[in-house]
Amino acid sequence: MIPALSIALKVMPVAGGAAVIAWRIQETRRPVSAAGILIPPLGMSTGFSMFLWPPMRVPLTWAALALAAGAFVLAVPLLRSSRLYREGERVMMRRSPRFLLILLGLLAVRLALEDYVGHLVSPLQTASIFYLLAFGMIARWRSAMYREYRHLTATGEGTGETAQGQADSD
Repeated sequence: MIPALSIALKVMPVAGGAAVIAWRIQETRRPVSAAGILIPPLGMSTGFSMFLWPPMRVPLTWAALALAAGAFVLAVPLLRSSRLYREGERVMMRRSPRFLLILLGLLAVRLALEDYVGHLVSPLQTASIFYLLAFGMIARWRSAMYREYRHLTATGEGTGETAQGQADSD
């Protein structure tokens, strides 16, 4: 593997994790909006264009498994630690003390799996697989948040929970 690519594959997830943590802290200080919930996964979906380049492609079964693992395994901690609530006319996100630990844990899992998967497939395919994992996780988390946001704005109730009512009381 090219040394610069190897270094980038190690540094970029850590930098991305730090950016997500900083963004998440800022996110809990402002009201939540439908656009604020939906734009991150929509913006991230442009990454599917990477599969137009043949070296980035992975077998369909791998892609399906990566999406499913992201949506049904990695999204669970995010779903359980994200709560929306009404504050007057605004919908806010309640900061969970465990959220930082969850993000750091997901980053650790990603780095550990990257080494394992990186020995089995090319670095570009490894990137594709982890993109699909992340997309599955973000799409499920944000869709649950959006459903709860719509419920809160439609009913005007005081407190809500994302993930079909599975929120921890942190």
